[in-house]
Amino acid sequence: MERIYDAIVVGARCAGSPTAMLLARQGHRVLLVDRAHFPSDTISTHVIQPNGIAALSRWGLLERLKATGCPPIDTYAFDFGPVTIAGSPGTPASPVAYCARRTILDKLLIDAAAEAGAEIREGFSVEDVTIENGRVTGIVGHAADGERIAERARVVIGADGRNSLVARSVHAEEYNTKPPLLAAYYSYWSGLPMRGRFEIYIRPQRGFGAAETHDGLTMVIGGWPIAEYERNKEDFETHFLRMIETAPAFAARLRSARRETKFRGATLPNFFRKPYGPGWALVGDAAYHKDSITAQGITDAFREAERCAHALHEVLDGARDFDEAMAAYQRARDEEVRPMYDFTCQLATLQPPPAEMQQLIGAIAGKQAAMDAFVQMNAGTISPASFFAPHNIGALLAA
Repeated sequence: MERIYDAIVVGARCAGSPTAMLLARQGHRVLLVDRAHFPSDTISTHVIQPNGIAALSRWGLLERLKATGCPPIDTYAFDFGPVTIAGSPGTPASPVAYCARRTILDKLLIDAAAEAGAEIREGFSVEDVTIENGRVTGIVGHAADGERIAERARVVIGADGRNSLVARSVHAEEYNTKPPLLAAYYSYWSGLPMRGRFEIYIRPQRGFGAAETHDGLTMVIGGWPIAEYERNKEDFETHFLRMIETAPAFAARLRSARRETKFRGATLPNFFRKPYGPGWALVGDAAYHKDSITAQGITDAFREAERCAHALHEVLDGARDFDEAMAAYQRARDEEVRPMYDFTCQLATLQPPPAEMQQLIGAIAGKQAAMDAFVQMNAGTISPASFFAPHNIGALLAA
C-alpha cells in the first residue's frame, strides 16, 4: 500500500518544527524534512519576545530553554541620545525575553517534534513539489547519501524561509511588498555583560543594539539604510564600529570587550504571501517576512505555527473545509501582524522620528508605566495599532 502522510513539512526551524510538533501531538502522521543537520546555525536576530516565550511555555518547552543557560532579558532600553526609554517588555504571565543562539533553539524544537511523533529527516534536500491536476501531492528530493526519494501527503507545508522553494513552486501570490530597507550586520562579543538588558541605540540614519545570548556571549547588531549598502559593504566593519561611536558610553564598553566571531549580515525583503492553495500551505518566513529591526521573526513563527497547525488539524480531522479553514488562517494573520509590519517598515528606514513621536518620547520619559507601554509595543506585547490609537496617545501625553 502506498504510504501517504497527513502532512509533509519542508523546513525544520522556528516555524516548521513547531508546526510538525503540534500536528503530531494531535495524532497526525507528519514528515519533517530539512537540508541541514542539527544543531546548525542560521542568520537571525535570536530574540524571542515575551509572546514567543509564552508559546514555549504552552508547549512545555520553556524549562528546556532555561536549562540551556540562556540569560533572561527583563528590560529593554531605547537610547535616543537626549533621552532613554527603559521598561519591561512583557506581561506578568510572561515577563521576559530571551536572545537564544539558533544552534541551541532550533535543535530544541526539532527534538520536540521528534518526541511528538513526527518523522524527521535531516540532510534531506527538496528538489520539487509534485502537482497532479493542479493540486500539490507531495515532494521529491534526495537524502544525504544522494538517494532520490518521492513522498506523498495530504498537504505540503512550506516552512522553508523567505526564499521558499514551496512558495516558488506553487507561485504563491505576494502582496503588501516593500523592497529591502536596511542593511544589518551582527557578531558575538565576550566581556560585554548586559545584566538583563536589551540595549537599543537610535541615531540619525543608524540603529544598533546588544543582548546577551548563550555561552557568555553578547550579540551586537546594527545597520544603516539600504541606500548606503553598496557604498559601505566593501568595509562594513569600519562603518559598523564608527556607528557604535555615536553612543560613547557603549562604545567604551565595547572597546573593553572582545569580538569572537566574524560579522554576518543580510538585506531583507518585506512581503506577505497567500499562505495556502490546493494541497499546500506556508508558515513562518515563507508566508510573511519583514525587516529584522523589531526582532519579531521567531515570535511570529511560533504564533503562526500554532495558527496554521490548528487550521490544518480541523481540515485533516474533517471538521472544516480546507479553503474555509486556511482563508481564516490568512485573515487572522494579516489582521494581527499588519500594524507591526507597517511600524517595522517605517522604523527600518532609519529616518529621524517625526515631530509627534519626538514629543511623545519626551512626554513619557521617566514615567514608568508609559515607558513600559512603549517598550511593550516595540516588543510586540502591545499592538502598535493599540499603542498609537488617539485615545492612548492622548492619555500618555496627559499623564
